[in-house]
Amino acid sequence: MSIVADRMNRISPSQTIVISTRARALKAEGRNIISLSAGEPDFRTPENISRAAAKAIENGQTRYTDVAGTPELRKAVAERFKLDSGLDYTPEEIIVSTGGKQVIYNAMMSTLNPGDEAIIPAPCWVSYPDIVTLAEGKPVIVPCKRENGFRITAEQLEAAITPRTKWFFLNSPCNPTGVAYSAEDLRPLCDVLLRHPHVWIFTDDIYAKLAYDGFRPATFVEVEPLLRSRTVTMNGVSKAYAMTGWRIGFSGAPVELTKAMNKLQGQSTSNTCSIAQAAAVEALTGPQEFIQEMVATYQGRRDMVVSMLNEAEGLECDVPQGAFYVFPTVEKCLGKTSPGGKKLETDEDFVTALLEEEGVAAVHGSAFMFPGHIRISYATDTDSLREACARIQRFCKGLL
Repeated sequence: MSIVADRMNRISPSQTIVISTRARALKAEGRNIISLSAGEPDFRTPENISRAAAKAIENGQTRYTDVAGTPELRKAVAERFKLDSGLDYTPEEIIVSTGGKQVIYNAMMSTLNPGDEAIIPAPCWVSYPDIVTLAEGKPVIVPCKRENGFRITAEQLEAAITPRTKWFFLNSPCNPTGVAYSAEDLRPLCDVLLRHPHVWIFTDDIYAKLAYDGFRPATFVEVEPLLRSRTVTMNGVSKAYAMTGWRIGFSGAPVELTKAMNKLQGQSTSNTCSIAQAAAVEALTGPQEFIQEMVATYQGRRDMVVSMLNEAEGLECDVPQGAFYVFPTVEKCLGKTSPGGKKLETDEDFVTALLEEEGVAAVHGSAFMFPGHIRISYATDTDSLREACARIQRFCKGLL
């Protein structure tokens, strides 16, 4: 009898972590590796935020806090929701968790009964289906066509809803595509959801501040306040404030659900790091100019990467509205043989050969429930991106 529970056989390791681990291993062997697989800003955490953490240590803020987060941070989160999107959440409706991933886990574990369904538009972040599965729910993957901008349509959402549907996920801007939804895009989806009051909405807005060309992503409760009573609005400090390692995510949701999530968190991780919470207060309430500087840098990188990838033989790359990813199609490259002699039957074959032969780490689209594509992160320095794109061009040119 195996010591490992059966439930562990129903989920997979995070494919983004798998690729990043392989890239680090090759780098340790002395290979010249450029990793474009991780979704992590290459910017340093702003100095004022780091100073706030140091001050918290000096002031002895090193003890347990309330499970849901310090009163100061929950108040700051509520104020930031109001400033950014006009959302009115009270501190009692806020929970602070160890990254946005724990918010998702808490919400699903607190609500899903065996067989309950969660609608997930694809391409989607790798962890959504596995978290739903771990909570004994059923992921319902809805493929969103490239010709529709990788956005789910109202008709697709309507068709996917059943009496067992409990959740609808939406990530905007999206990991892995960078596609974002405007208020006009969300309105038809809101109309569908208003007709199905048993369906809850989980909106993952972690990349909301990283949008380009003047585009402003919208969020559900902002567009349709009547959905507030059954929506979880999730965000955090990891992407917008370059604080991935600080592990601070948070959500606004009705008190009943927030209490259930608090109860679960109290029996798992309890509170997040008190020092990281103090830093997050400064991030949310302090100067915000850093974000626009970072966004301007990302936009320049995006434009360069999209241009160079579209010059690669067989690749087609759309321009994303947000986040820091591109999601080019590699379908015209499949069926060919790499310069190193590997037959490229799948998108995973493509990224494996690209890593082994050219030292560029990307993630295959199948990991995001959308085969035939690859995800490339441009959250790295411009010189490395330029070199990586040149290597991708060389790799594609050498396909036979």
